[in-house]
Amino acid sequence: MAPRPNWKGFLKLSLVSCPVALYPATSTSQRIRFNIINRETGNRIRNEVVDAETGDPVDPEDRVKGYEVEKGQYVLVEEDELDNVALESTHTIDIDEFVPMSEVDRIYLDESYYLVPQDEVAQEAFAVIREAMRKEDLAGLARVVVYRRERLLLLRPRGKGLIATTLRYKNEVRDEKNYFDDIPNIKVPADMLKLATHILDTKKAKFDPSKFEDRYETALMELIKAKRAGKKPITVAEPKPSNVINLMDALRRSAQTERRRPAASGKSTSRRKRPTAKRKVRKAS
Repeated sequence: MAPRPNWKGFLKLSLVSCPVALYPATSTSQRIRFNIINRETGNRIRNEVVDAETGDPVDPEDRVKGYEVEKGQYVLVEEDELDNVALESTHTIDIDEFVPMSEVDRIYLDESYYLVPQDEVAQEAFAVIREAMRKEDLAGLARVVVYRRERLLLLRPRGKGLIATTLRYKNEVRDEKNYFDDIPNIKVPADMLKLATHILDTKKAKFDPSKFEDRYETALMELIKAKRAGKKPITVAEPKPSNVINLMDALRRSAQTERRRPAASGKSTSRRKRPTAKRKVRKAS
């Protein structure tokens, strides 16, 4: 069954437009989820919406959104009023400008969606926009209303389609100075930096998402299987890292340890051993 799009509308570049749809590029449906259970009865617990003051349940038709303007005072906003907040980006992704991807700070990147043309007529216009962006190596900046909120979009070619990544607004990104200003300026000694870069070099690899698994999810499933079988769950003591007393000594030992391990490509970093005298004698005989 094909996934349902989160949004349908038009992609527009100047006077060129075509019908498109947005589909979520990621999913969390495979994650383990727990229900809240009544320990005494074994039944699921149902959450009720109640009045904060009276404690009485509130029927769905009596629930309305409210914006707090003063303590305990709210402006009520109806659903149809929210629907009438019309913006051009409600039905159109209009590309405002293009920027080099290298200029986009990754801290602004949020959720990603696949942008797909919706019919045969849209294919050519969509392909023209996509290939022009690919040729110039540029990303498009646009806006779209998703879930009643206007989001900034970063559009990039990906395969035969486009990937649209929502961007956080400037006021949503915290100022790094509030966190980094208290970090002192330390001049790293050259010999320590050389050892540290050597350790990094021995750990170099190509990014391969298939190598990584959610170990916590795996451990949760093992816990569930053990409890279902009536077995005692295995508890693993987490090793605590020791405090570094002599940083230079720790770097040297780390470098020696990594030198003995196989490289990321699977090839050993150690030098090939010379033939032993015993093997030479055997060959001579």
